[in-house]
Amino acid sequence: MSGREFFTARTVSDALVEFRPSRRTTVESVPLAEALRRVPTADVITPGALPGFPRATVDGYAVRAVDTYGASEGLPSYLGLVGSVRMGSAPTVAVPPGGCVAIPTGAVLPEGADAVVMVEHTGETMPGTIEVTRPVAPGAGMVRADEDVAAGAVLVAAGRPLRAPELGLLAAAGVTTVQVHARPRVAIISTGDEVVPPSTLTLAAGQVRDATASALAALVLDSGGEPVVAGIVPDDRGALEDALGRALAHADLVVVSAGSSVGNRDETAAAVAALGTIWCHGLAVKPGKPTLLADCAGVPLIGLPGNPLSALVVFRLIGVPLVWRLAGCEAAPPEPSRRARLSRDVASAAGRLDVVQVAVGDGSAEPLFGPSALLSVLTKADGYIVVPEPATGLDGGREVEVILYR
Repeated sequence: MSGREFFTARTVSDALVEFRPSRRTTVESVPLAEALRRVPTADVITPGALPGFPRATVDGYAVRAVDTYGASEGLPSYLGLVGSVRMGSAPTVAVPPGGCVAIPTGAVLPEGADAVVMVEHTGETMPGTIEVTRPVAPGAGMVRADEDVAAGAVLVAAGRPLRAPELGLLAAAGVTTVQVHARPRVAIISTGDEVVPPSTLTLAAGQVRDATASALAALVLDSGGEPVVAGIVPDDRGALEDALGRALAHADLVVVSAGSSVGNRDETAAAVAALGTIWCHGLAVKPGKPTLLADCAGVPLIGLPGNPLSALVVFRLIGVPLVWRLAGCEAAPPEPSRRARLSRDVASAAGRLDVVQVAVGDGSAEPLFGPSALLSVLTKADGYIVVPEPATGLDGGREVEVILYR
């Protein structure tokens, strides 16, 4: 295999469904402060019911609901005030028939009560007597002891990234550490004799600063991974094999930017073939056709196009879901999106997926076009739209789903 031509070209949907390495990161225990967006390795079971006691959800009066039936502003119910409940303390008084107890939001419901009347629907007509002007049903203005989570139920499920609400629920249950997958280590290798570090002050003729590695590292961080920028390798097969071998020894995913096209000096395919099995060399996508996917002794490898825009588009489509999968998440968290109307026609070719950058404003999506070497197209974009493989384009005025950049 020479690496000079595309072979086993596949669709993006094929890659997402079929290129699914079995590798997963190791398991570690982390405190809640470090658990945001981490993926639990097993279901976390609550040690007890939540909130653990019946509690008021409004300020008002704990009552027996039956004592309020038929109450109205014209014909209120009158209940005797027998005491109050303090926050953080067990009630020292019960609610008798025809009676009520003053209660703040969050306090424990006293014995005998099965509802709470909002203070806005009451009045104190005389000392010790509360006027109720609206009826309540049993359960109104309160939550049961196990209404949030029942004893023995799943607090958070395995395989789903932890968000702020899950961390709050874990804290409420007294769970302060959680077993999660380690962050995937993603080695990022740049190739090319013309590529120089971003810190290079003065460029010689033909040189370009390595912009792709920094942008890829940011995408890896955003998808829960740990980027390891492994530097720049010249256009030399032996040097690239050595660099890949070192990266494969410690990484969960290796990403090579540039060197995957059919140019005479591109050596990625040959170097990768010496180290593993190439799953495909070529994706039916624009931009980003010269993409390589491989398995190197259980470590997935992505060879990205050299143009920065193409590389970032492909990594968002293929690389980001792969990072999440390595971290134990079978399906990547959905990206935010919104509906908008295309401001003009978008042409496409049947048989490939087209990813079009768009600027969004006033309910419209304006396509942004430019060479795939220009990062400025991405910086001006609010998101992108996808023209599916069977389509030959999208008509202006059509409503489309825009995947938004965070």
